[in-house]
Amino acid sequence: MNSTCPPFRIKVVEPIPVTTREIREAALQQAGYNLFRVPAQKVGIDLLTDSGTGAMSAAQWAHAFEADEAYAGAQSFQRFERTVRAITGMEQVLPVHQGRAGERIVFEVVVREGDLVPSNHAFDTTRANLERRGARVIDIPHPSSRDPLAPAPFKGDIDLERLEEILRTSTSRIPLVLITVTDNTGGGQPVQPSNVVAAARLCKQHGIPMWIDAARFAENAGLVLERDPESRGRSPREIARQIFDLADGALMSCKKDGMANIGGFVALRSRELYERLAEVTIATEGFVTYGGLAGRDLDAIATGLEEALDPGYLTHRLGQVRHLHASLTALGIPCVTPPGGHAVFVDAGALLPHIPADRFPGHSLALELYREAGIRSCEIGTLMFCGGKDPKPPDSELLRLALPRRVYETAHLDYVAAALGRIRGRARELPGYRILEGHGPLRHFTARLEPVPA
Repeated sequence: MNSTCPPFRIKVVEPIPVTTREIREAALQQAGYNLFRVPAQKVGIDLLTDSGTGAMSAAQWAHAFEADEAYAGAQSFQRFERTVRAITGMEQVLPVHQGRAGERIVFEVVVREGDLVPSNHAFDTTRANLERRGARVIDIPHPSSRDPLAPAPFKGDIDLERLEEILRTSTSRIPLVLITVTDNTGGGQPVQPSNVVAAARLCKQHGIPMWIDAARFAENAGLVLERDPESRGRSPREIARQIFDLADGALMSCKKDGMANIGGFVALRSRELYERLAEVTIATEGFVTYGGLAGRDLDAIATGLEEALDPGYLTHRLGQVRHLHASLTALGIPCVTPPGGHAVFVDAGALLPHIPADRFPGHSLALELYREAGIRSCEIGTLMFCGGKDPKPPDSELLRLALPRRVYETAHLDYVAAALGRIRGRARELPGYRILEGHGPLRHFTARLEPVPA
């Protein structure tokens, strides 16, 4: 039973589309069995992503109405910059229209063909932007991440032994080390501050910059507060700042823990590197004080970054994820354990053992969940991660149920759990899928598929 009281009340409501199974089946066929192609008006509960799909607060909307839309040096940017500096401790701040734009800009300047980029786990667009530069990602997550059911509290940690080995043998080819907090690919799992301390020490010894993918920095801080005995009594803001203080730079999609519908930033310490990044930003995103965003977006983000660190909000946010996780496991549905910060990850490989990885069990389960109940979700597995130049089979075939921030109530989550419970009873009947059209590291966004009988 979820006893967490939401730290907000509802002021505006939006109707949820109601469809029939026949309508949903037709939508799947028209979309080439790809949920990214299904129109939103044919989706009931949308758990495809938590990126840009949250509800903004009254304070965010109020600041958006007060925004300064000047092209250069707007007051909205000044407030945005002050907020980012206060949270990250990094003086150089570049706004961008979303996180992947920041990745593209940074990698264009610092990454060259043949480079290696070690990471706990790089997510899909990060990996694609690195591969576009001719670089290769080396995922070195903590060994505990390979077992979805292992109760290890910090599966998002980077493997320090492997990191030390790679830095020792390949320093000349490594432009940066990237640590993603939380680790989305591995199940939304947190990274422990002590692990980042050790990784930063290794990077410094070898003269390699360490960067943070900070899209879910606040959720990471909330999970650290719950699970790390050394962090007891600290605030989420203090925990987040400790991790930022260890890094040379940060990439941020503000569509996650910026609590906004669009936007992001690059923050860093080096003024010399900032000048080089600014040149690319002006050419491709916009002037350095707006970076492709309206002033109202900058103001909404500045407020959202503060709200994301509120302990009451984080208690509710993480409690929702725990509630859905507990509901599913009670129904015998295997999930990545312990629950992460932004989503519940169902172990589709374990639930559908008759479907091989190259027939995409996570995608099959996602399609069946939409077919059954109008719920849209996302595969995190072979379909997503094996279309690039250097495909490496993922450790697990997962279905991600990503919860938009401040959008759904407990009753919605119980509806999701009930639908998956019904599917579990006929799991062995689900088909696999094969690709008809679409290729490359981001093929999961555009591919067309067809079912292959099990």
